[in-house]
Amino acid sequence: MFTTWRWIEMNLPDDAPYHAHIYFKPDQQSTAEELKGRFEAEPDIIFVGVIQDKSGPHPLPQFEVHFRRQSLARVRELILASGSRALVHPLTEDDLADHTSLAEWFGEPLDLDLTTLDPPGMNKGIERFGSAA
Repeated sequence: MFTTWRWIEMNLPDDAPYHAHIYFKPDQQSTAEELKGRFEAEPDIIFVGVIQDKSGPHPLPQFEVHFRRQSLARVRELILASGSRALVHPLTEDDLADHTSLAEWFGEPLDLDLTTLDPPGMNKGIERFGSAA
């Protein structure tokens, strides 16, 4: 069964930045590629790269997309339709909260390595929004 986990409706402006991390195992590569293609067809969703190894807090291979809050519903729709495991979160000044209490999981959540996240007030994800991972 496919489920979404924890999601908090935030009062953020429509242009607030977001990330989506789409995780995949080797046998899920084709599904990930299909979803990547769907994201690339959306003018307001920025594909920033595939990471084949553990990176930062993320324990599995993944690809990352950046978008603004006004595209959040479309991003959710595409993830749900694909059945992919994903983490979607806003970019705020609190990297830990972004990846935990403010995050929305699609599929089974992963144990993230939270020790790699930036301290509050120093979220490097904000400055690299829209750039390659």
